[in-house]
Amino acid sequence: MTKTIAIIGASGYTGAELIRILATHPDMRIGALCADRKAGMTIAQVFPHLRHLDLPALVTVDEVDWSGIDLAFAALPHGTSQEVVAKLPPHVKCIDLSAGFRLRDPSVYEKWYGDAHRALHLQEKAVYGLSEFYRDEIAQAHLVAGTGCNAATGMFAILPLLSAGVIDPDEIILDMFCGVSGAGRAAKEGMLHSEVSEGTHPYGLPVHRHTSEFDQEFSKAAGQKVEVTFTPHLMPANRGILCTAHVRGDADAIHAALAARYADEPFCVVLPQGEAPATRHVRGSNFVHVGVVADRRAGRVRVFAALDNLAKGSSGQAIQNANLMLGLDETAGLMLAPMFP
Repeated sequence: MTKTIAIIGASGYTGAELIRILATHPDMRIGALCADRKAGMTIAQVFPHLRHLDLPALVTVDEVDWSGIDLAFAALPHGTSQEVVAKLPPHVKCIDLSAGFRLRDPSVYEKWYGDAHRALHLQEKAVYGLSEFYRDEIAQAHLVAGTGCNAATGMFAILPLLSAGVIDPDEIILDMFCGVSGAGRAAKEGMLHSEVSEGTHPYGLPVHRHTSEFDQEFSKAAGQKVEVTFTPHLMPANRGILCTAHVRGDADAIHAALAARYADEPFCVVLPQGEAPATRHVRGSNFVHVGVVADRRAGRVRVFAALDNLAKGSSGQAIQNANLMLGLDETAGLMLAPMFP
């Protein structure tokens, strides 16, 4: 039976990516598209590249007839989703792509995001949306919190290693290189082409908000407190995230742990040892490529992960979670090959 979904925040980059992927999904149809500031407009007006699709016009959240909606994707900016999600009818399952429900401890959310949590009654029910690590919980969930795109990239590289005990949890350094679309579609001076092109720079200093997700998930996997050093860098590309993780351990054991953990995962590809991934090889897809390269110093290893921040890092992973929540084939609509060149 075809499931009917709604996209709240359909005029942003993650909203457009949800539409692009869902357009060929065999078991889902788009029943409502919400974008308050662009309500009344058509998708062709907002996203000309999607003009070939027969889609409903954009409306406000209050205008939606929720009676026939099975699941809603909330693709809203940080700080705006909690109240919107809290007002959804009880029968509507939800995947929130923002940071609204990612942190289990509301006091930690307030510390990192500067605002008190506005839907405490929902936070305790929210499941963290890293599909490969919370699959069973997601399948039973009513509310799933989408991961940060930086956080997801680093976790694919590191979580299996902490669980297997093959790296030192006190020595993890993450350098992340991120495409400009990760900053969202709102107009920002620092995101102008002339400001971003022909250069790369670190941002989110001294401590980026996604560090809170690393602390939460890495500590859980290691069974002890873990605090990483994480530095994101903005790179002059539209899409993609590349993580270079510097760890202490044995390269053979690290590669074996990753290969074993991802052996049956349809979207996780572990490269031959000594090979590093590239963002251009996962662009537009729900795949993540992981690589291991030994350092010249004994006991030092570099672990790499690359994914598309709008797909596997956000909208693609959200659809993977929706498939689980709705009892569909987990890979449905997501086996798109990466775009190259």
